[in-house]
Amino acid sequence: MIPRSRLLSLALVLLAACACGRVSAPLVGISCSQSGTRSDALSRNYSEAILRAGGTPVIIPTLTTEAEAERVLARLDGIVFSGGEDVNPGWYGEEPLNETVEVNASRDRSDSLLARAALRSGKPVLAICRGEQLMNVILGGSLWQDIPTQLPDAHVHRGVSHRIGMTGEGFLTRIYGPDSLEVNSRHHQAVKDPAPGIRVTARSDDGLVEAWETPQVWAVQFHPEAMLQDDARWLALFEAYLDRLR
Repeated sequence: MIPRSRLLSLALVLLAACACGRVSAPLVGISCSQSGTRSDALSRNYSEAILRAGGTPVIIPTLTTEAEAERVLARLDGIVFSGGEDVNPGWYGEEPLNETVEVNASRDRSDSLLARAALRSGKPVLAICRGEQLMNVILGGSLWQDIPTQLPDAHVHRGVSHRIGMTGEGFLTRIYGPDSLEVNSRHHQAVKDPAPGIRVTARSDDGLVEAWETPQVWAVQFHPEAMLQDDARWLALFEAYLDRLR
C-alpha cells in the first residue's frame, strides 16, 4: 500500500514532467474513491478510457487542503470527476433521508476542494455519475437522495440499462446526433434542482436528468467509461472531451 503522501508526491512528479514538455498528450486528472482508511481506489475503466482517447491520465489521491488542490489543478489540462459514494445532503441543506444514503467525509472534502479549484481554473471538466451530482451541488443545485423512496413511479436506475432522450442541442447531440441513446444506470440518486446556469440536455423517459452542461462542464449520470469496454462508440465522448483540452 502506498501512503497518501507518497502517492501525492508521485502524482506531482509526473505532473511536473508533463509541464516541462516531456508528455505531449493532454494531462487529465481523475478523482478517486477510498478503500479502507489509507488507500485510494479507482476503476481502471476511467484511466483506460483516457488513454484510448489519446490523453495521459493521472489519478488524484485524496486531498485535504485547498493548497494541495490548487497545486494539482495548476498542472492539469482537465479533470474527470468519477463515480462513487453519495454526496453529503448537508451540502444542499438536507438531512440524510434514510439508511440508503452513504457518504464518505474524506472523499467529500477532497472532491469539494478539487471541484472548486477546477471551477476557478476554468479548465474543462467531465463529470460522471457521482461527479455529475457533485458538480450540480457545488454550483448550487440539489439531489433526489433516494429515487425509489422519493420517486416511486420512476424506473429502476441501479444495475439496469435504459434509453435517454436529448432535450436540446448539447455535447451528446453534437457527438452522437439527436436520436436517443442506450446507457447503463448505476445510481439511486439524481439531480433534483439543476443549479443556476446549468443547461439540461438529456433525460430518461421518466424525467430524470441524464446529462447537463455549462460552458466549462460536461456532465453525465451514466458511466460511459464502463460501456466503452463493450461498445467502441463511447470512445468518441472521451475524444471530444480531450479535443477541448488541446
